[in-house]
Amino acid sequence: MNIRSLTRGDGGVIGAAVLLLIASFLPYFSIDQCNTSDCSVSGWSPALYPLLPAVTLAGLIAAAFLIAARALPEDRRLLGISLPYWGTVTAVVTAWSAIWSLFGDLAYDPHGQGFNKQVSLGIGAYLGLVAALALAALSVLSRTAPALKAPLLPAAKPAPQQYTGQPYGASPAAGYGYPAAGQPGYAAAPQAGGPGAAGAPEPEFAPFWFAVPVTRPLYSEDGSPVPIDELAPGTWYLAVEQRGSALVAQTQTGRRGVLQDTSGIQRG
Repeated sequence: MNIRSLTRGDGGVIGAAVLLLIASFLPYFSIDQCNTSDCSVSGWSPALYPLLPAVTLAGLIAAAFLIAARALPEDRRLLGISLPYWGTVTAVVTAWSAIWSLFGDLAYDPHGQGFNKQVSLGIGAYLGLVAALALAALSVLSRTAPALKAPLLPAAKPAPQQYTGQPYGASPAAGYGYPAAGQPGYAAAPQAGGPGAAGAPEPEFAPFWFAVPVTRPLYSEDGSPVPIDELAPGTWYLAVEQRGSALVAQTQTGRRGVLQDTSGIQRG
């Protein structure tokens, strides 16, 4: 997975999951006035079952669903349900379980014999609740809040020597995915006028580097409506042509396609 494709919301989800895991090893219940070496119980204790699967493991699974949705191709589904939906629902269930776990007891005492009289909640219980609530909130807001949809890491500046700044109409530079004109394997890019082509090339266009703010699909130059690739935030791409409001982009593997949505791009 390209780490530069992660958003701030994804970073928050990972942080909340790590915090939840740390909380599970801290004292969930502490025994007051304890004279032995074992005066606390963590979330991994069998005595607190099903706290471990209902809170800790559920939260880690929720984070895995949300990050996998970013790393895998768009609209990947599990049992017919999208991965972001799985992650969001699981994160909300985790927070719900963490809230109710605060009302539990360490020892089973159906007859009120005071087995839990000197038992109190430890730091692991409160820290786990904070982490679970943060995970649930971030799972929802990371897909809607613009601040959380921004790239987690700033895009690295492209090396200027990789492209010579040839004007529009010249052959692409050798070594950047295309051989020099006249060499074996060189072919001119198609200029079909379908939906993916987004109109005729603009005259006097100078190629430039750019980065996208969020993941954007890249369509074939022949006008096919099916995406052939996608551009990820945090990576610089080369705009080799402009066709109306769209750009013909070239990836670092040499693949070309039409970027129809150019809103918010960052020029290098």
